[in-house]
Amino acid sequence: MNKVGERPGVWINGICHVNGIDIHYRRTGGGKPPLLVLHGLIASGACLLPLVHGLEDRFDVILPDARGHGNSSAPETGYSYGDLAADVAGLIRELKLEAPILAGHSMGGMTAAVAASELGVAARALILIDPTFISPAWQREVYESDVAADHRRSLQSTRNELLDQARLKNASRSAELIEHLVDARLHTSLSAFEILTPPNPDWRELVRNIPVPTLLLIGDGGVVSLDTARELHGLNPLLQYELIADAGHGMPYDKPAQVSGVMRAFLEQAIMAGEA
Repeated sequence: MNKVGERPGVWINGICHVNGIDIHYRRTGGGKPPLLVLHGLIASGACLLPLVHGLEDRFDVILPDARGHGNSSAPETGYSYGDLAADVAGLIRELKLEAPILAGHSMGGMTAAVAASELGVAARALILIDPTFISPAWQREVYESDVAADHRRSLQSTRNELLDQARLKNASRSAELIEHLVDARLHTSLSAFEILTPPNPDWRELVRNIPVPTLLLIGDGGVVSLDTARELHGLNPLLQYELIADAGHGMPYDKPAQVSGVMRAFLEQAIMAGEA
């Protein structure tokens, strides 16, 4: 593994062997508060680079590839949220991260919530970016949809074909991000879609029992509704929420500067409160 860079913008690649598999990660380092950011399904740590560029000067940012994604191992089984959270715990242990901040988008948000509920006060704070907090009926609908079949078909396409499709569909996204997203799709195992198997963890119960400052970021066109955000704040006053206007589920990709700005403000406040 390369030496962790001390300057913002210097990223290293590393591998941790946890739970019998290899987890690949990118990291800035530098002795700053550790911020572990988890990606969603059919993505990778690299897909979150535009999001965390506004955070790497203040935090030791770690971007792992979940099992079955990116450059991490892709076992045939073991893709429950419990499995993914156990990988996060193993990464924290192997990297000797003290009081890590956990953040995650979509699947990564649910994973971060499960991991935070198990870490308790050993985590410093939690950020949930439109996590997969959906109803059992909605989850069943997703599970029974053709999302896995669509992915199987995409794996039969060439990289250039997928790049052309992505550019047409998301013309406002940067060329760098589109390449990361396409490469992530090509490196997502079909086994990873096991995560869609019902039931999801009871996210209301998870949120109720998380004992650290928590930020829930939602979009007006995303998965988690404003009513659900209000409900979760009622269940746990440590959770605050913020609505990103004109944003959908892909807000880390479409509004990275705005999302990272909100994250930074929240984390600065959480860190100062913890040091008081």
